[in-house]
Amino acid sequence: MPENAKCRYTKTHEWISLEGSEAVVGITDHAQHEITDVVFVDLPKPGRKAAQGEAVAVVESVKAAFDIYAPVAGTVSAANPALAGDPALVNRSPAGEGWLYKLSGADAAQFSALMTPAEYAEFLKTAA
Repeated sequence: MPENAKCRYTKTHEWISLEGSEAVVGITDHAQHEITDVVFVDLPKPGRKAAQGEAVAVVESVKAAFDIYAPVAGTVSAANPALAGDPALVNRSPAGEGWLYKLSGADAAQFSALMTPAEYAEFLKTAA
């Protein structure tokens, strides 16, 4: 998982990292282990406005389909094109090449209220 001061986590196991004026969103390593083998990813289209907590993407595995929620409000500025041909990138590199989408205009106050890396690590201990 991204480990920096500009990274936050949700209780639904998404991570969000600020990179300049955009926020990059993906699922955590914990989530990809729970989901198991990802076979398809349905990503949001650029230009879509997302409210915090809204389901904006779907990750399908051999087990089931899982909604992926927007950690903060913003506008989708990009979807990861690599996932169309290789959805298993989500399993191999959930915090790197397997990112899902980017948001512009991410709400800074909502971002700051999300869990820090240390808080997420503690949450995982109690969520099991």
